[in-house]
Amino acid sequence: MFVADHMTTSPITITRETSVLDALELMKKHKFRELPVVSGNKLIGLVTEKELLAASPSPATTLSVYEIKGLLSKLTVADVMIKNPVTVDPYCTIEEAALKMREHKLSCLLVVENEVLIGIITQTDIFEALIKIFGLRKAGTRIVIETQDRLGVIAQITSIVKDCGINVIGIAVLEKGKEKINVMLRLATDKPAELIRTLEEAGFKVIKYT
Repeated sequence: MFVADHMTTSPITITRETSVLDALELMKKHKFRELPVVSGNKLIGLVTEKELLAASPSPATTLSVYEIKGLLSKLTVADVMIKNPVTVDPYCTIEEAALKMREHKLSCLLVVENEVLIGIITQTDIFEALIKIFGLRKAGTRIVIETQDRLGVIAQITSIVKDCGINVIGIAVLEKGKEKINVMLRLATDKPAELIRTLEEAGFKVIKYT
């Protein structure tokens, strides 16, 4: 699962000459919180709603509305943009992108190829990708198996599932203490009783199914 599969292509952009006021209005119109700044097709920066609002006069100011608009029309995003924003390439994996967002406390990542901006991926896009990976919108049964973390355990479990004639929609593994894991299977069946019995006969502990 790559960023290229889930990013928004041809994102709306602004130039360094765009006024702070125009950038804020563009964000409001499209319900964005970030806007990439480009020179031609080349990415040169990023502005966020937070930075733009911080650059705006305080509501407690004695300036009139017209004076505030005049100041904002002269202030450009070049004065407040983030230079050298965090980027990823289109073949960065979804999990690597999520980790980078977490580490840098970002709500989006700009996707760049050969210094050219080709897309943007947001937290919402990441969540949607994970929903697809786990097949959460597909009908089926979710089974959680507790087992020892040993060589070939996943192959053994999926082999049992196959022998029961059931298709695997999604699979995930979570470490649970020393040498133990929980294996989550999302399966294309609404009748898991036979599979659960077969798994337990093979020594596996099914701790939950829904």
